[in-house]
Amino acid sequence: MSDKINVRGVWFDSLTVDETLDLLCENLQGGKQTAVCTPNAEIVQACIDDASLFPVINSADVIVADGIGVVKAARILGTPVKEKVAGVTVGEKLFERLAGSEYGFYFLGGKPGVAEQASERMQEKYPGLKVAGCHDGYFEKTGDESDRIVAEINESGAQILYVCLGAPIQEKWIYANRANLNAKLMLGLGGSLDVYAGNVRRAPKIFISLGLEWFYRLLKEPKRIGRMMKLPKFYFGTWLYKLRGCK
Repeated sequence: MSDKINVRGVWFDSLTVDETLDLLCENLQGGKQTAVCTPNAEIVQACIDDASLFPVINSADVIVADGIGVVKAARILGTPVKEKVAGVTVGEKLFERLAGSEYGFYFLGGKPGVAEQASERMQEKYPGLKVAGCHDGYFEKTGDESDRIVAEINESGAQILYVCLGAPIQEKWIYANRANLNAKLMLGLGGSLDVYAGNVRRAPKIFISLGLEWFYRLLKEPKRIGRMMKLPKFYFGTWLYKLRGCK
């Protein structure tokens, strides 16, 4: 168990990366179905703007702070989390820990071919890693087509499912389908498959250590400026939230 920290209505687990991995592996080995959500400041702000997202995000069993904005907000509110826990990092460290084990992964998301490319690269990098199946993210997220994807995942025998459909679509999909999925560990990991496939590079370590990974991404993708405007809204909104005496 971990301490739960309320950051603007989202209940984060105060964990380090290693503690997160220990908890997920413990739950996996114990057969406990576990949904993992990795919200950043943009997603928390989306919840604030659309309160219907709160129960979706908070339904996850493990919620970690994937962004320096959340870490700073928790500190502002006087309830700090231990550290930033990037979903892409947790996802790859699970490969490292479970390569050679009985546990199989399923990759769901990305453009056609990306999941397969990620599978090939990660199996080369981590010998013994078992990828039970892949499917791109281009399918109807409700109805018969979605149900067929669920059936394919179950038939693959995968115990670990990476849902990389982008937030909040991936969280909504897990929320709607987890009861029908046999996978024991389900993680919403955004664009991680593109990183694993080698199509997108993470920010250099200096940007990450300075909490400027978001700025690096903006430099690489200027079209993200609209989305990035949620970050100052969230940051200054958190100060106002605190000044109003909210917790």
